[in-house]
Parts: sequence; structure tokens; C-alpha cells
Amino acid sequence: MKRTRAFEDVLAQIERRIAEDGLTVGDRLPGERQLAEQLGVGRSSVREALRVLETLGVVSSQAGRGPDAGAVLTSRPDTALTDLLRLNLGLATLEAREVVDARLMIERWSAAHAAATRAGTSALSAAIEGMDRAGSAEEFVEHDTAFHCAIADASGNRLIAAIMRSLRDAMRRNAIEAVERLGDRSVLRADHERILAAIEAGDPEEAQRAVADHLAHAYPALFPGH
Repeated sequence: MKRTRAFEDVLAQIERRIAEDGLTVGDRLPGERQLAEQLGVGRSSVREALRVLETLGVVSSQAGRGPDAGAVLTSRPDTALTDLLRLNLGLATLEAREVVDARLMIERWSAAHAAATRAGTSALSAAIEGMDRAGSAEEFVEHDTAFHCAIADASGNRLIAAIMRSLRDAMRRNAIEAVERLGDRSVLRADHERILAAIEAGDPEEAQRAVADHLAHAYPALFPGH
């Protein structure tokens, strides 16, 4: 089972479980390990699904063991949420131009807002550290994707963050091709550091420029003359 398919199945099964079990706000879902066993998928798929649901305010994840383990339901999924979570079902048909254009709009705004509010950057720094340790292009892109999702998270807008997470698989496909085509990751590494520095410095305009320059470096064919 592909990871994307497993992720979608986990979302659907968690939503179905909430509906069929009649769970209400304040009820607790089983722990991550138990959910993975019950749904027959890997814990990473469960973890990512819960992260999306938490971003959207459906659950509140809590660390712990025994009766304290598992995510607490904070609101019930509605039709709008279900439609949003299904957005990623159609992403496989998108062209690279469409994905990158969407990212440019979302990430420029997110980075500028994060800089203006002096948002926390620990997740961005952790993602850069992961990229430094990465061996393969696939592993590098896993952390690269985490970095760009963290920019959306830092904006403080849950809808923007959810859309970026829905785009994650299309991002991954295009990003791996970009990393392999570029070869030298030092350019991307410097771009990430520049974005991080701009957000930490509280400079919205520089944050927007850094994001635009980064995407132009990663996808030069889509930004001729940049």
C-alpha cells in the first residue's frame, strides 16, 4: 500500500469511526499504536492523519500512556472539513506549474505573516537539521516538505496549514525531481537558512523575497529570467 493511499484511508477510517461510534467532543480516540493496529496501517500514516486533524481543530493530541494516551475530540468533522481532507485525492493530476504557483502564493503570505508576528521557528530549524543529515533525495525531501509545512504552521492560519498538508504529496513528487535535477543541495540549504533568518528577524518583505527566490532556484524552468 502506497503511503498516500494509506494516509487517505486513515483519514476516512478515523472519520467513520467518529461517526459510527457516536463520539462527542471530549471523547478520546485510541492511542497511535492501537489505531495503527486496528486500521492495519503504519504508525507514520496514523501520525500524519492525526496531525492534519489537529491542525484543523478536530482533535487535540496528548502525549502519555494508558488512559492518558490518544487524541481528544475537540469538534466533529463537518462536510466542509471532509471536502478539504479529500482535496489530496485529486492532486496527482496537477501540473508542476499549478503546484508551484499555489505554493508561491501560500508560502509568501505565510512567511511574511510568520515574520510579522515573530512566530516560533523551532520546527523550521529541526527540518533544516534533518536535511543536513539526509542521504538520499527522498529523505532530503521528507525534511524539506516538513520545512515548508512548518512555514504554513508558523503563519497561525489553520486553513492555510491544512491546504499545505494536503499539497504535501504533490510537493514531494515535484521536489524529488527538482533535487535530483539540481544535484547541488547547498543552494537549497542556503535558501532555507535565508527564509528562517528573515522570519526570525521579523522582516516580512525579505521573507517573501526569500521564498520566491527559493522556488525559482528549485524550479528554474518555471521561472525563466529570474
